[in-house]
Amino acid sequence: MNAISPEPAPGRIVLLTTSHRVAPGLLSWPAWQALRSADAVLCADGAHPQVPYLREAGITVSEASPTAEDLVGACAGDRTVVVVATGEGEPALTDGLARLAGSGRVRMPELELLPASYDLPGARLLDLVQVMDQIRAECPWSSRQTHEGLAKYGIEEAYELVEAIEAGDREELREELGDVLLQVVFHSRIAEEDPDAPFSVDDVAGGIVAKLIHRHPHIFGEETAETPEDVRAQWLRTKAEEKRRTSVTEGIPLGQPGLALAAKLAFRVRTAGLDVPLPQGDGVGYELLAMAARAEKAGIDPESALRAAARAYRDAIRAAEGEPAPDHDTE
Repeated sequence: MNAISPEPAPGRIVLLTTSHRVAPGLLSWPAWQALRSADAVLCADGAHPQVPYLREAGITVSEASPTAEDLVGACAGDRTVVVVATGEGEPALTDGLARLAGSGRVRMPELELLPASYDLPGARLLDLVQVMDQIRAECPWSSRQTHEGLAKYGIEEAYELVEAIEAGDREELREELGDVLLQVVFHSRIAEEDPDAPFSVDDVAGGIVAKLIHRHPHIFGEETAETPEDVRAQWLRTKAEEKRRTSVTEGIPLGQPGLALAAKLAFRVRTAGLDVPLPQGDGVGYELLAMAARAEKAGIDPESALRAAARAYRDAIRAAEGEPAPDHDTE
């Protein structure tokens, strides 16, 4: 009686995904292990950025676009086939494998999705920089913009962000943060073209990183800060050392809203320990100045407080507008 030979093992399919935001060739150790131990490595795109680096490392990569049936057959006999996924993620192949597995008529290989490189937090910012580069080069409107011409949009976007925060709309907040971020990237891209003093978005990011580290010695240095008040005091000290200002009023933008300006001046005077009486005069301006100073001393942002009151007034107006209109026909 002839013995029945065992059915060959179905093998293994590894779908290897990579991030275009990570330099080609920088793959995880499990990915390199899978590639080196595979019986075949396939990639549908011969121009895939990973292919030259894989071949340089001694990996034989075949340019091929197998069907699901072909791939299952290639794995027969306990073979391992690694498919280096293209940017689209091989949806046709994975859908075909899912259909085969669901049919119940085919003994399927082991299927594994193996991310070979991962996006780090903030990786999508690289996409934004790349898109901004293309828009600056190709868009008839964007290619002609200047810092001066865009200044008004920065102000508008900042106010829209504040409005989204006040409204408590999370979706709107996310969108407005994106619009503010766009202004930063747009101005940085324009700055690269300056013939005398160019700088890039990397210079902008590097500058704020250095500033944050320097102003947080309780995290990145040997200082200690137990309370928010301690942190604020450290921040003010390091800021004063950096700026070496001769007046506490330096650096306060005079173009900001009046109540915010008054509160900022009062804050600088109070934290500097100066005794500067408020100027006396007739008119609502001096009254508002005194109210803003009192609010700041009490820990209240007068600008936000007035905006909250204004929103309540707006709601009252809308409610009044919703009342039945007078019947003019009876007059």
